[in-house]
Amino acid sequence: MKEAWVRCAHILALLWALFWMFFFIAESAVWQTPLAFALPWMGLGLILVIVALIPRQSEGIGGLLLMAAGLLGGLAYALASPLELPLASRMLTTLVFGVPPIAAGILFLMHSRTRPASV
Repeated sequence: MKEAWVRCAHILALLWALFWMFFFIAESAVWQTPLAFALPWMGLGLILVIVALIPRQSEGIGGLLLMAAGLLGGLAYALASPLELPLASRMLTTLVFGVPPIAAGILFLMHSRTRPASV
């Protein structure tokens, strides 16, 4: 697989994680959320950033973790999203939460399997 695809996967994963980290911080600031309630969300954002950086060391493990994060995150939001939100909003947020890390994870796994084994 071309190295450009791997760079795109790194960028996609990092942009996805940084977007959610920014979202969690900005939403907490706008809604003036008490720190005790905001910290777990900021911690989740930090975990997403760490997961997005793991493929720099190990593409196979990082790819699996990104796919798991996408599947679990998308599923968790789909099940726990407020029912007052319009269906289109819930679906779009579910896709934005789940699809980018799954796509990046697939690219990392494909690349890790095509590289020659190091001796």
